[in-house]
Amino acid sequence: MARTVMCTVLKREAEGLDEPPHPGELGTRIYHHVSKQAWQQWLDRLQMIINENQLSTADPRSIEVIERHMVGFLFGEGDQGGLPQGFRAAGGKK
Repeated sequence: MARTVMCTVLKREAEGLDEPPHPGELGTRIYHHVSKQAWQQWLDRLQMIINENQLSTADPRSIEVIERHMVGFLFGEGDQGGLPQGFRAAGGKK
């Protein structure tokens, strides 16, 4: 039987991750409170954030920005986590 969590993103019980997806305390917190479906939503958002902000996962300053967005998106904490400023979906209007 799959492990379930009360997902902070979906606001309901859902299938949990198989292992912590990020190192440290943040990874453990994600493992206990974020579903597989929500994690995939975060990965989609992460790609957008990296591209829009021209971040590099090899740069420690970029990792800090990414983690602030991650906590905002997954847990609703802080002032990050929404769509990047000025983002328009492909084919969207300004």
